Amino acid sequence: MKVMVVGSGGREHALAWKLAGEDCVDKLLAAPGSAAIAQCAECLPVAADDVEGLVSVALERGVDLVLVGPEQPLAAGLVDLGRERGLKVFGPGRDGAQLESSKAFTKTLLDEAGVATARWAEFTQVAPARAFAEELGLPVVVKADGLAAGKGVVICEDAEQVDEALISMLEGGRFGEAGARVVVEEFMCGEELSFIALTDGRTVLPLATSQDHKAVFDGDKGPNTGGMGAYSPAPVCDQAMQALLLSDVLEPTVAALAARGIDYRGVLYAGIMVTDEGPKVLEYNVRFGDPECQPLMMRMRGSLAEAALACVEGTLDRVRLDWADDAAACVVMTAPGYPGEYSKGDVIEGIAAANELDDVKVFEAGTSRDDDGRVVSSGGRVLGVTSTGGNIAAALHGAYSAVSAISWPGAHYRRDIGHRALDSGASA
Repeated sequence: MKVMVVGSGGREHALAWKLAGEDCVDKLLAAPGSAAIAQCAECLPVAADDVEGLVSVALERGVDLVLVGPEQPLAAGLVDLGRERGLKVFGPGRDGAQLESSKAFTKTLLDEAGVATARWAEFTQVAPARAFAEELGLPVVVKADGLAAGKGVVICEDAEQVDEALISMLEGGRFGEAGARVVVEEFMCGEELSFIALTDGRTVLPLATSQDHKAVFDGDKGPNTGGMGAYSPAPVCDQAMQALLLSDVLEPTVAALAARGIDYRGVLYAGIMVTDEGPKVLEYNVRFGDPECQPLMMRMRGSLAEAALACVEGTLDRVRLDWADDAAACVVMTAPGYPGEYSKGDVIEGIAAANELDDVKVFEAGTSRDDDGRVVSSGGRVLGVTSTGGNIAAALHGAYSAVSAISWPGAHYRRDIGHRALDSGASA
């Protein structure tokens, strides 16, 4: 089949790399893709948020399956327009994409479905939001309702931070329209995990378990980012936990969406906090996680293209995905200053050498090529250095060995990716 991947980041590089190695994929396109993705796909000069352009080029090129990477095109209605014009597009429509584009929508749906989550309320004014935060008690979490590139969640330790978060979003326009409404919720203690599945609106097929690290600094300190690293499998999510999350979280969510008349097909990604009271939903995403996608694609042995097509066609019950016994780990290297203001255009050395190491793949997220063909930084999260190994410790060793081969001025990365897994004894 002819497949087109939408997007240009590290997640899309991983998806394209996986699809390029599948026998059922005769031709692979990417829009807009990147210089790195161009090594395994034909890149088309169409922006990921150009819904009309994406549909038009997919029709012109006779694409059999469009696989959407980022959330923005889904929220903008790419799937809806594609379906109208006869395309098979993997992902939810605009109505289903509200699971990620509106925190308040998700919280309301979870309450309807009886799925455990934090106590919460939504606000458009600072004063009532402040009063609710005081009622919950510190620490408290303030979330921009809309899409904020993984940066719209603020954990507030004191009243001053609560005020700063509320005022910056509701009055200061920190996240634009995405922060014009906020969700204030209780802070949940526990271990966080990513539980990602595919669904065709009826069947829910979990992927291998994974866990990411959102804080920018070691020890889970500092502001949240889009993700500083990830690994798979996640020891906290054993078979009993997987069964519980499937029966008590994902399946009720899909049923609640269907009850609203929402035909949800694509990725269903639950961010879960495993608390002393049991697992609770932090949030939903409607696409593959980034950087969770990178280790997942390294471990996946079944066909991603065939599974995605089955979601679109409603035949997911016939699909089985196999996973390598090896673990995989991804260490994200960022530009200095990220997630705040960061530099661009720094020449990156060592990617080729890192890719020559056994069981290593460097997925490029925020890179481009200069006039001399050199790899230069062009985004905040620059590289996702990923490796497989016999266990998580071995996978992490491989990833960090590859990281040590790569350099550019001020490059930053966490040195404790996988610490929870290692503390649990998963290195055996």
